[in-house]
Amino acid sequence: MAPVVSGTELMVRMGELATSAVAGEVLVTIGLGSCVGVALVDARRPIVGLAHVMLPEAVGADGPIAKFADRGVPELARAVKSLGAARLEAVIVGGAQMFSFGGSDGANIGARNEAAVREQLDRLGIPVRAAATGGRKGRTVRVHVHGTRVTVREVAGVEQELYGRGIQ
Repeated sequence: MAPVVSGTELMVRMGELATSAVAGEVLVTIGLGSCVGVALVDARRPIVGLAHVMLPEAVGADGPIAKFADRGVPELARAVKSLGAARLEAVIVGGAQMFSFGGSDGANIGARNEAAVREQLDRLGIPVRAAATGGRKGRTVRVHVHGTRVTVREVAGVEQELYGRGIQ
């Protein structure tokens, strides 16, 4: 059974991040193909954040801070902590290989994005508690403040809960 979406949905577009501690809010990013949605949740309190990471690193590149894993993941952690989060856990979604480029793994930006996100989370000491990554389908992720839940839906699929602490 798909979770019921209630409250205000706040869209997190490519290269953006958002945080919330408001019970009725849901952070949403749609169209995750090779991009990675990084959800950070406090393990004890209803405080969440979501970033839509597009590329592994910002070397020589400009753009919004959350566009790059090496800048966006630490900034998301900082922003969630500024709301009072203390014990962070991560859920990652996306990192699909949407196109085939003749067998070159170097072209698989989805896998590179996932590896870069995991590296940053590891550096920050934030454990990954759930993941829906890889494959060849796009995904939508929703991070619900109430109950501190993270849901995912693949293209043409049903919404499923990846992470949930229960309703408080």
